[in-house]
Amino acid sequence: MSIALVTGASRGIGRACALALAKRGYDVAVNYVSNEAAAQAVVAEIEALYAQKEAEAAAAKEAADAKAESAKADAAADGGWDTSGLSSDWGADADGLRVYGCPSCGAELICDETTAATSCPYCGNPTVVPGQFSGALKPEFVLPFKMTKDDAVRALRAHYRGKPFLPRTFTAGNHIEEIQGVYVPFWLFDGGAEGEVDYKAANSRTYRDDDYEVTETDHYDVHRGGSIAFEKIPVDASSKMPDDHMDSIEPFDYTQMQPFSTAYLPGYLADKYDVTVDDSRARADRRSRETLENALRETVTGYGTCVTDHTDIRLHRGKVHYALLPVWMLSTKWNGESFLFAMNGQTGKLVGDLPTDRGRYWGTFGAIAGVVTVALTVILQFM
Repeated sequence: MSIALVTGASRGIGRACALALAKRGYDVAVNYVSNEAAAQAVVAEIEALYAQKEAEAAAAKEAADAKAESAKADAAADGGWDTSGLSSDWGADADGLRVYGCPSCGAELICDETTAATSCPYCGNPTVVPGQFSGALKPEFVLPFKMTKDDAVRALRAHYRGKPFLPRTFTAGNHIEEIQGVYVPFWLFDGGAEGEVDYKAANSRTYRDDDYEVTETDHYDVHRGGSIAFEKIPVDASSKMPDDHMDSIEPFDYTQMQPFSTAYLPGYLADKYDVTVDDSRARADRRSRETLENALRETVTGYGTCVTDHTDIRLHRGKVHYALLPVWMLSTKWNGESFLFAMNGQTGKLVGDLPTDRGRYWGTFGAIAGVVTVALTVILQFM
């Protein structure tokens, strides 16, 4: 590293030169005549710049290492997920099932013969077309609905409450009652991960030594290694359900998972997966790595700053399971856009995009402005 000695660096041009050189990677020595406090402030700024550059370099290195590790894992001979347990054999259950297709968004919805689909829960299209049930994988697990339709309606009304500029289309009672329970398809990944992570950590302290204010920074190389086994890491298998919606209503309690049975279907729709295991692999790998990385990072404590320097994670991919998870959904169309409300059918956690009716907003604003204008006019007449 190049070294720069800057005289008169406590203020003015000298200070600007010292900071500029530090930004360019120089090891800067600060010289001053009388203003020690200002010089110490410049030193603190320079150390902050060094710390920022170290953090940026570490982040870039971590990203490069993660990319390389991902490529290495993808190239591993034993890197494939085990899909041998997936089956499309429904047996006699197939006779009691029907399927509906949405010509608008392409959703394929499975239900039992006692349940009729009148609209698409994803896009709100009121025309769904019945079709022949065939060629669908049979789910291995199902997480039953715990929240009833009444629970979902109450939650939706509470979500709308206190929003005076929400279009009436959303709050109409007959529309709210159209909320539907949908079993959303998920791939659940079992496996494990092992590896090591190196960190750059630091602790800084400032104290006075006679007339001097001294800042000392201790730097540490921290190493962590370990392994972890995981079960049922979830990845959404429906392209119609927005990932951010599903992420927002997680988690689900997988201890309540049951072996799949068509007895759980009456009154509900089951979305047929359209995102394959292969298409889900990258997301599953990322979640698997993050599971171990987060567990290791939580053991690094007692430092003021800590950044990842190097990561080496190796995945052990295991079984893949096909499961259905419960979600209450209502899609509302307004001004040519679709707005989706989704609620975790087990925990009640919800998410929903809501627009503002600009006509009602400006109408209310105009009414308030009119009242205020009249009031001011009356007041001014008596002044």
